[in-house]
Amino acid sequence: MSLQVVLRAGRAVRGRLPLSSVCHGARAVHGAALRSTGRRSLLVAAGAAVTAGLVAGYGHLQRADMASVDHGEDLDRRVAAFMAPPVTELERLRRSGGDMKTRMELLIMETQAEVCRALEEADGGAGFTVDRWQRTEGGGGVSCVLQDGNVFEKAGVNVSVVYGYLSEESIQQMRSRGKDLKTKDDWGHGQPVLGFGEEFPQMGPHRTSIADGAVETGPRGKLPFCAMGVSSVIHPKNPHVPTIHFNYRYFEIEEADGNKQWWFGGGTDLTPTYLNLEDVVHFHQTLREACDQHNPGFYPKFKKWCDDYFFIKHRGERRGVGGIFFDDLDSLSKDKLFQFVKSCAKAVVPCYVPIVNKHKNDSFSPEEKMWQQLRRGRYVEFNLVYDRGTKFGLATPGSRIESILMSLPLTARWEYMHVPPPESREAEILNVLREPKDWVH
Repeated sequence: MSLQVVLRAGRAVRGRLPLSSVCHGARAVHGAALRSTGRRSLLVAAGAAVTAGLVAGYGHLQRADMASVDHGEDLDRRVAAFMAPPVTELERLRRSGGDMKTRMELLIMETQAEVCRALEEADGGAGFTVDRWQRTEGGGGVSCVLQDGNVFEKAGVNVSVVYGYLSEESIQQMRSRGKDLKTKDDWGHGQPVLGFGEEFPQMGPHRTSIADGAVETGPRGKLPFCAMGVSSVIHPKNPHVPTIHFNYRYFEIEEADGNKQWWFGGGTDLTPTYLNLEDVVHFHQTLREACDQHNPGFYPKFKKWCDDYFFIKHRGERRGVGGIFFDDLDSLSKDKLFQFVKSCAKAVVPCYVPIVNKHKNDSFSPEEKMWQQLRRGRYVEFNLVYDRGTKFGLATPGSRIESILMSLPLTARWEYMHVPPPESREAEILNVLREPKDWVH
């Protein structure tokens, strides 16, 4: 059975089978509560319905998470629900079921599938193009992109699992935010380093496998790393449907003395063109509930971090109405932080899809569409000038530029000295972006 599942998934990616034939059992169930309403109670019900559908459809995945993935059928069922086979070889995942890199890779692949299928259902027309790619320097990814659908102009959900050596620019970027990374001019020379060699034997000619007791050496001044994450930006056509971004990631670095540093990062944030208080409260409340399962202090801390991070300094305004954002999380155990990240990832669909279904058929004017294009221009400015993930991706050798720039919309607009009329709905959202608000207290 396991070989059949994997082969069918591979054929689906290459276009020989529809993805639905591989993953038919994984579609989230969306009921009537997801249809457009103007009432808070139905919006909450819609979120609950989505959550229930995900729990029902993916309950076996959650139960399997804490168990070892050595059990063939459990792993095969999880892989069958993915949009494509995982980046890491199946047998390697099976052998390393308790390792955090394995657990995280399975989580991000599951998150990608959940979000893609929920968006396909909301769109009702276009499907995701699935692009599985390899990185010469180590690792690869799965890019899923939907373009010019009924509801979404461009929706991308990317998974990447990459490893190799950090560039000097990336090392300096990490040090600038407080990371103490030890390097040596001749890293590891003559010293056995029990690191990534066993796990990623393709790290390059400078490293040798330690499986046979060989001594490891590395290029001068370089640090081996492994990074994996799921990242998404959804740009809808209707200006009354907000844009959403989310990213959840895990990072490991091996220092010159063999010590490993690790951390989690991520977040989910909303960028509406027009302010709808009910939508924003629903969005923030869903994220708060996900955070509160683990620590009541997480939401206020990470909400403020989000407001501060997504600040377009040269404009004096935030990119959107916030959400949560965190990085360099390593203060608790790996397992506790992984469970927190998992809860946040599972909250993406219920915090967003009900809002999409509520507004996707709303009428809009040419003037409202133009304002959406102007706000997208701000989105582009932040992503290209300030975004940490974009900078890291562009500085990493062998990066896949198409996947990194997937976050950019198909269309945007810049007008010289555009100022909306006072007391207009356009001015209303600008006031919120300049002065962040507390949405759930």
